[in-house]
Amino acid sequence: MSKLLPPCPVETTLLLIGDKWKVLILRDLLDGTKRFGALKNSVGTISQKVLTQNLRKMEEDGLVIRTVYPEVPPRVEYSLTELGYSLQPIMNALGEWGEYYQNLTKEY
Repeated sequence: MSKLLPPCPVETTLLLIGDKWKVLILRDLLDGTKRFGALKNSVGTISQKVLTQNLRKMEEDGLVIRTVYPEVPPRVEYSLTELGYSLQPIMNALGEWGEYYQNLTKEY
């Protein structure tokens, strides 16, 4: 990767996963390899176009691997790279904080 990155590490991380859809794609791929249709269903109300754009960008950034099987019809699967899996502690922290916030707001 020879791209120009921001000097701030937090900004770099946000550049890679700071989009709502990318975070949800990561969440779902942490469970393992998924086909495009299954990923689209699990992510939520994302359009096919937006899912494709995000997957391509994540592949370009080295977070996702796209595997095409030479079948009829073609089968395409997506999985996380080792670099993608390295984001698991961040995803866990986001989940824990979200749960904390949900519980906190129940009190009000």
